[in-house]
Amino acid sequence: QVQLVESGGGSVQAGGSLRLSCAASRYRYSSGCMAWFRQAPGKEREGVTAINTGSGSTYYADSVKGRFFISRGNAANTAYLQMDNLKPEDTAMYYCAADSRRPCRQLTEREVLDNNEYNYWGQGTQVTVSS
Repeated sequence: QVQLVESGGGSVQAGGSLRLSCAASRYRYSSGCMAWFRQAPGKEREGVTAINTGSGSTYYADSVKGRFFISRGNAANTAYLQMDNLKPEDTAMYYCAADSRRPCRQLTEREVLDNNEYNYWGQGTQVTVSS
């Protein structure tokens, strides 16, 4: 059974940085997508960024472009999210997700940030940004 475990959340002031990590045990799909989603209280879960674990291609929501950066580890089953210049509106629970059903290259830019495309999820890590 694939398990995703996130770490690195916390509380920071606006303008600060955090780095999230995602370890996906027993995830051996080297061409899949891994992604970060977030959900703030009272809001729907939204896709933040995704990476093709094979090619390294990355995708970002407009709200985080230029501030957030996704990367992969040496193994295809790890992903990181560097978050810089954090804003209060970035406050949310952040979830790591991974897909094993389709090669990432088959997904459109809209689909890679669609939570329906992912079949494995972590428990989430809280990020709180104060003004």
